[in-house]
Amino acid sequence: MFDAVLLLMLFLLAIAILAGLYRAIKGPSMADRVIALDLISIMMIALIGVVSLYLETEAFLEAILLLGILAFIGAVAFAKYIERGVIIERKRDD
Repeated sequence: MFDAVLLLMLFLLAIAILAGLYRAIKGPSMADRVIALDLISIMMIALIGVVSLYLETEAFLEAILLLGILAFIGAVAFAKYIERGVIIERKRDD
């Protein structure tokens, strides 16, 4: 029974990732695309967690942590780009 629930969760998470991918491609604004990419990354974290439960292994937990860190850094970089138009500010000494 638990395996059936995990498989159902995998299916629903895959549908949520596809919906986020659609929003990332067709989003009317840049902010919608950034939120969709953040949604995709969170759903990927959940998907890896469910796969880890299904396979009864702890091997994927490092991948979850790494993906979470990358998703946070990406969200901050996109927010800075939307706000200022540049990600890395370089000050030149002339």
